[in-house]
Amino acid sequence: MMKNELSDLYRGYIACLNKQDWPDLGRFVGDEACHNGRRIGLAGYRSMLEQDYRDIPDLQFNIQLLISDPPLIASRLVFDCTPVGLFLGLAVNGRRISFTENVFYEFQGSKIGNVWSVIDKPAIEAQL
Repeated sequence: MMKNELSDLYRGYIACLNKQDWPDLGRFVGDEACHNGRRIGLAGYRSMLEQDYRDIPDLQFNIQLLISDPPLIASRLVFDCTPVGLFLGLAVNGRRISFTENVFYEFQGSKIGNVWSVIDKPAIEAQL
């Protein structure tokens, strides 16, 4: 897959998340997907995202940086949202917060096989 094709595929994946189009998630995420070294599969991945939206009803994924080096994607995502209760063990309780996530994806063919994610928790702590 070419760099621009993988970038376009990733942007489609982000659009799927922002629309919460869970039936279409399997178009982007593999059946045996791993998240931070733990195999959770497509069902676990979907469950994780659905829980994210329950915890953060106004969640939107915004791409700040995107680097494509097939089969890898590196992205910096920016969030400006209001978690309803605890978030990453922090009592956010409906306060608006802004933070970033640095995330790396390994695609297997046209689907995400591995995801490694780091959220900037100190940025959130500084806002509370």
